[in-house]
Amino acid sequence: MSYHIVSIDSPSCALSCRDGQLTCRTEEGERSLPLEDVAAIIITSFSASIHSKLFLEAAKQGVALIICEAFKPVSLVLPANRSTDTLLTRAVLELEPRVREALWRRTVDAKCQNQALLAEHILPGDPALDALRRTAAGRLEAKEATCAKLFWNVFGRGLGDAAFRREHSAEQGINALLNYGYAVLLSTILQKLFAVGLDPTWGLSHAPRERATPLAYDLMEPFRPCVDWRVWQWTRRNPGQCDWQVDKAFRAWVTGFVLERVDHLELTLEVRGVIEGVVRGFRRAAMENAVRPYRPWTPKPGQWPVPETRGPGAIQDGVAAGGV
Repeated sequence: MSYHIVSIDSPSCALSCRDGQLTCRTEEGERSLPLEDVAAIIITSFSASIHSKLFLEAAKQGVALIICEAFKPVSLVLPANRSTDTLLTRAVLELEPRVREALWRRTVDAKCQNQALLAEHILPGDPALDALRRTAAGRLEAKEATCAKLFWNVFGRGLGDAAFRREHSAEQGINALLNYGYAVLLSTILQKLFAVGLDPTWGLSHAPRERATPLAYDLMEPFRPCVDWRVWQWTRRNPGQCDWQVDKAFRAWVTGFVLERVDHLELTLEVRGVIEGVVRGFRRAAMENAVRPYRPWTPKPGQWPVPETRGPGAIQDGVAAGGV
């Protein structure tokens, strides 16, 4: 059964298929793996050449090719007989209301818990932490909004800026750093959704609209604190700045959050591997019309990832728990 989701992220490489093997050649040498074991190939390399043989053999094996620009999927190449997964799309659209509500509740619960854990890690002893923990563990109707307000208050004080306010449209300052990081997160979620055959235009809570991807917006929520943590670390590593810019150095830094290693379901994986596992779990939940298979990520108390600075390899396999 095909199950590997392979990420090709070497800055420059040549991809082909030879004797049933997906091959990736770089200046460091050549790596390969059986194409029959691959479910999808995500190409984020900035300068990859793809041999026509790979397109043909991938189509025969039912393998999707997701081609990205600046990490965001811009092209989805599918075999002609897999241009759409009717059963999966129908399963998402026909989720029972109680199941849909429970899936979204799990998502919000995980996001709020992650915000509470990160806030405690950033500023232990802050007076807002008790209220944030209680709200994250409760069933308040406005739980997500209340936790967000408390979290950003703590986040701002941790930055030394008690007047900090989260602004989604900001083009400069800390908010601009956060917005860029969230864009990277969204692109990573979209890569995994396309790889397992999920249509991101149909979600749980975010409303569908022109050129929107509601399911990606839904499933990225618990992972937002990973970006918040990365941005906060950037401010600690660069003290004294008053005019924060999304420059080359920051872009290189913030994109590294997907390589940080975290615990999930008794495994230790890179964040992008955890994202894949969560997406696979959601797929299974949709197919079974059940809540149990969907397990949003939450870290253990006090355990936030150590900054990862190593570079990506030529072929990266983000396999996590579950199967396509």
